[in-house]
Amino acid sequence: MTLTRRHLVALALAAPAAFALPAAAAETVKLGYQLPLTGNTAQYGQDFKTAAEIALARFNASGRIPAKVEIVFEDSRSDAKEGVTIARKFVDDEKIVGVLGDFTSGVSMAAAQVYKEAGMPQLSQTASHPDYTKISEWQFRNITTQAGEGPYNADWMVAKGYKKVAVIAEQTDWGQSVTKYFADEIAAKGGKVVLTEYFNRGLPDFRSLLTKIQREKPDAIYTGFFYEDAANFLKQMKQLGIAIPVYSTSAAHNQKVIELAGADAEGLSLTTNFLPNSPKPEVKEFVAEWVKVRGAEPGQFPAQAFDAVNIMLEAVVKTYPKSTRAAIRDALAATKDFPGVTGSTTFGADREPVKQLSKVRIVGGVFTPVAD
Repeated sequence: MTLTRRHLVALALAAPAAFALPAAAAETVKLGYQLPLTGNTAQYGQDFKTAAEIALARFNASGRIPAKVEIVFEDSRSDAKEGVTIARKFVDDEKIVGVLGDFTSGVSMAAAQVYKEAGMPQLSQTASHPDYTKISEWQFRNITTQAGEGPYNADWMVAKGYKKVAVIAEQTDWGQSVTKYFADEIAAKGGKVVLTEYFNRGLPDFRSLLTKIQREKPDAIYTGFFYEDAANFLKQMKQLGIAIPVYSTSAAHNQKVIELAGADAEGLSLTTNFLPNSPKPEVKEFVAEWVKVRGAEPGQFPAQAFDAVNIMLEAVVKTYPKSTRAAIRDALAATKDFPGVTGSTTFGADREPVKQLSKVRIVGGVFTPVAD
């Protein structure tokens, strides 16, 4: 076939389009997400995955960078050994430039040792043990810690006139931090912890523990548990006819507490960063997307995951096309006034989030903002 000058010009014009599209399509920025997708905390990991998928789909459709972002999900089963194995897998994949997770502080901290040595930025949506971010310059979190929540709740309860408090929490590192920071602050404000008890997560029968609490005649009860245990505790408390105010951390902020405990959840007070009925456009959009996928309003933890993924994606935007692990870390460290569904997030020099807590109480079957 003889190529005329017109053919050559046409080929020359077509060539950039023919080759540019496949190159752009082939380019992918990869992130890792370690989370429990099976095991006894799988419900939380599944929530995180849904939140991440909502955030990622929205980001990839936005065209903010001329490349797609991919998230590689790995199931840690909330097991520290498995978390370390995943961390090694992620750092060995040169294309992964940042990691999200894990769920529990224990698994997050175990994996953090690997990320510390490899120089991989790690952002956990829920690791609230105070020592997590002290591991290295590579660890970040966007959730408030018990070092902040404990004193906040203690001050709230003292202001209500509750000076004698019984404290119960799950038998984990996180549970111990719940009791420590609350107890230190309430003592400093002239109050007293009259009982401290720990239980194993998933305890089916709280009645013997409730009997111990009742004997101490506290003004109120402060708790460190997640929604399943919260529902059981509140139901059995009402069955025993115990009418003592109950306060908790943001870990219990989940619509399933109300679904499982029904009217027995009425009056539970807790702190949170997320109000699903907020009029803010970003909250309304996230809640609408979540309901479309899951059929019910999201709680605090899915909102934390949604914000964590978006904060990481913003770091990708800031560093693209040179999104190295070190560049992502520096971009995360520079995060200031990020407008998330859990409020504005700024990372301090210690990579801790500067965030505001809100007070809510279950009133009429709804988590309702309260002033006192």
